Amino acid sequence: MYKRVKIEYAAGKTLAHDITEVDVSKGFKGVRFKKGHIIKEKEIEIFKQLGKETVFVLESENAEDIVHEDDASIELAPLIAGNNIYYDREPSEGKINFYAEIDGLLKIDKERVIEVNKLKIPSLSTKHGNVPVKKEDIVAAFRIIPLYCDKEIIENCKKILNSSAISVKPYLFNKAGIIVTGNEFFTGRKKDSFTEKMRDKLSDFGVDVIKHTILPDDVKIIANKISSYLIDVDILLITGGTSVDPDDCTKKAIAYVGASIVQEGNPIQPGNNFTFGYIQEKIVCGVPAAALFYKATALDIFLPRLLAGEKISADEVAAYSIGGLCCFCKVCVYPVCPFGKSVC
Repeated sequence: MYKRVKIEYAAGKTLAHDITEVDVSKGFKGVRFKKGHIIKEKEIEIFKQLGKETVFVLESENAEDIVHEDDASIELAPLIAGNNIYYDREPSEGKINFYAEIDGLLKIDKERVIEVNKLKIPSLSTKHGNVPVKKEDIVAAFRIIPLYCDKEIIENCKKILNSSAISVKPYLFNKAGIIVTGNEFFTGRKKDSFTEKMRDKLSDFGVDVIKHTILPDDVKIIANKISSYLIDVDILLITGGTSVDPDDCTKKAIAYVGASIVQEGNPIQPGNNFTFGYIQEKIVCGVPAAALFYKATALDIFLPRLLAGEKISADEVAAYSIGGLCCFCKVCVYPVCPFGKSVC
């Protein structure tokens, strides 16, 4: 167990918790004295400068029913972490951070995380699920809120964490094709700016564009090219005619080749007319002009999940309506914003 003592009488005693120092002038916030440190007489004034008139010191190291914050984090970290997640081997101020081991799609077991936090003593915080993360990104953090807790709390956490709470899915697809449709592009009357922007967007996920063409507004020509490209590519992006116009060729061509379209359009703005479907394991996307104008659209919400091989249902598409309206900020900071974050 531990007890509180005045710092003047703490020399020679064992510190029961980390002592944090915050020095704004040096830009430092971290541990000055670690749990287990034997307090020295010459350090008393330093403790006072840190605002510590009293400290907690250990009376006994053998309290069987009490768990220290460091020990709680060390014990539960392996249960929280799933595939492609690594974590701090030593806690700092009782906290362990979790990191992505690879570039991929962050997956959060929302119900499991909430159940852990309902115990009130543990604090497990995460980033939003179903968002892309880069290798070494911090994706979650765990600690218990008090210095010590009952062992029963840790045992209850273990029961909840009978499978991991966080993981990262790797991207499965790395070959893409781009088809730009429209007589104005085919004839050269208008410059194609879609291909370059989509190529850059896909490269962020390690996807190479291995096929690219510009076609006239002809459903059969577009459909034939879709079928041809899908022999070699994993995902195909088509643009130029994806709109509400009656003569829209893109959606007609996607349907013509027999793609299983989840639904035409979606409730996300911008990008309402983004449409995607599956032909066996291959993905076909109709991308509207909004993707050229805005930094983030429905394409950016769905693309990471599609590249990770997830089959997205119509119910999930509908759920994206909550949080699916862009804030249209003057300076776009996507993905560090609420856009498209309702589905975990």
